[in-house]
Amino acid sequence: MKAGELDCIVVGAGHAGIEAAHAAARIGARTGLITLSRDTIAKMSCNPAIGGLGKGQIACEVDALGGLMGLATDATGIQFRLLNRSKGPAVRAPRAQADKYRYQEFMRVALERTPNLTIVEAMVSEILTEHNRVRGVRCHDGAVFSAATVVLTTGTFLRGLMHVGTERQPGGRLGEPAADELSASLERLGLEVQRLKTGTPVRLDAATCDLGKLEIQHGDSEPVPFSFLTDRIDRAQTPCWITYTNERMHQLIRDNLDRAPLYTGQIQSTGPRYCPSIETKILRFADKQRHQVFLEPEDEAQTTIYCNGISTSLPREVQEQMLRLMPGTERARIVHYAYAIEYDYCPPTQLQPSLETKRIDGLFLAGQINGTSGYEEAAGQGILAGINATKKLRGEEPLVLGRDRAYIGVLIDDLMTRGIDEPYRMFTSRAEHRLALRSDNADRRLTQIGRSIGLADDVRYARFRKKLDDIERLRSYLQATRREGSSLWDLLRRPNSDLAGQLAALPEIKVTGYGRHIVEAVVVDAKYEGYLAKQQRLVAAQHDLDSKKIPANFDYAGVEHLRCEAREKLIAFEPATLGHASRISGITPADITVLQVWLKKLSGSARRASGEGAA
Repeated sequence: MKAGELDCIVVGAGHAGIEAAHAAARIGARTGLITLSRDTIAKMSCNPAIGGLGKGQIACEVDALGGLMGLATDATGIQFRLLNRSKGPAVRAPRAQADKYRYQEFMRVALERTPNLTIVEAMVSEILTEHNRVRGVRCHDGAVFSAATVVLTTGTFLRGLMHVGTERQPGGRLGEPAADELSASLERLGLEVQRLKTGTPVRLDAATCDLGKLEIQHGDSEPVPFSFLTDRIDRAQTPCWITYTNERMHQLIRDNLDRAPLYTGQIQSTGPRYCPSIETKILRFADKQRHQVFLEPEDEAQTTIYCNGISTSLPREVQEQMLRLMPGTERARIVHYAYAIEYDYCPPTQLQPSLETKRIDGLFLAGQINGTSGYEEAAGQGILAGINATKKLRGEEPLVLGRDRAYIGVLIDDLMTRGIDEPYRMFTSRAEHRLALRSDNADRRLTQIGRSIGLADDVRYARFRKKLDDIERLRSYLQATRREGSSLWDLLRRPNSDLAGQLAALPEIKVTGYGRHIVEAVVVDAKYEGYLAKQQRLVAAQHDLDSKKIPANFDYAGVEHLRCEAREKLIAFEPATLGHASRISGITPADITVLQVWLKKLSGSARRASGEGAA
């Protein structure tokens, strides 16, 4: 690759980098993806699973926009489950165990076949800028690559430091070096850099586990795909197993807390609240006599087992003793020991809604560098960063997904307006519009957007249009067909109606050949119609605030009657719109009213000055 051949550089080939590079290249930017090794593209360094509550919705949204995560999961998944199946559609979420080796291969091949995309094996050590504008990157070996936009997706590599007991070893991942120089480069550019912590449990040789004595967890008999392009999943599914910790194991851990980096002061950064280490669990929930542990195969051949639920940084010999005390793993051989890792991140309040940094023009951040956790959160940020880096090149307005449009929008808005003090994880409870943000309607919410920016291809768009047509025809039929004085549509809306269960079997509907997903979509639309109408009125009011922009470098200090706390928060967060300002913690409706009046006054003064100048 020669200097000047690139428009966009993506640094890092984890789940954020994959989607960023793929999106930018597909839209038309000449893209370079820089990674330490092709062999680690899409490496599942933690749990080999995609989806879950809130996360499954994001994975479906990435797919709806035209990303890769859903397709890769459907192609390589070894167990599929729809979580919360017994609850309402708004909180249901797909989850799949993946064959981590096939998942990596799928993603590597997909990227290698993407036009406009070049993969470079190197370590980036410096972001090159001129007058606070990106000009490219310099690598550790001295190579320089020029581009007008750069997307950083560095995962846990920035000054990564791994902990096992008292042992400390620099590294971004097991067996891979840390990126120390890049953090220093970001600090020289004026970006704030802080530390977070995460961890991972042991991996076991599956052949040495006694799984026959454990509770088995099967996948769904009819798997629900992640991708709109997948008709069905017919492969045999691989089971998982459930075991439990016990009081003897808890006592062993308590006896060795003086050797646990989390409690000796060796690790001082904050870890994920919702995925705590086993040390934290037994202290935080001291009254619990046992904790559930999922033994999850990492590949279809069941070569290794991931012990989901006992993340730890205790010394190796203690990890071995722990396993001897847990049913099913008494004789298990450890393939990889558990470890904790500390790494640098950039507080996300330094970002614009497009994921471009406020300080450096053309520099975008996505994934764990923004303080998030999880493959899905990373992928959602990655695809938006790739899209917006390309839009930046074209001089177009960025794509910003509102909180009412996507979980990805909720994620990014939360990062910008609330900041973080621990790794951010998505949940359905974070989305106030979750009735409308379901995994089953991600395509209806986002595929048209994907099409408009050039990511959703002709095949995807044709299927999408057919689905919309089928839904509309079935809806019209139900609204026009009456039974016992009411339309079938109105009967469906009744809370205690059992018509939904009978609908697919009605002769009039069976002969049309509507797929199950079409019938289910229409049933949900009918059930939620009243709630969604009410929600839309609230959304319209919020859109009014989101449409009112706050000028860059706005002088909050000069706004009369603005509370001191509000002034401090607004100066620190630099919100782009009144809507963003309204969602900052500590900002009250009264503060927003003061800002509205002040902005209106400024606007009027500007108009009068313009008129006087023209005169």
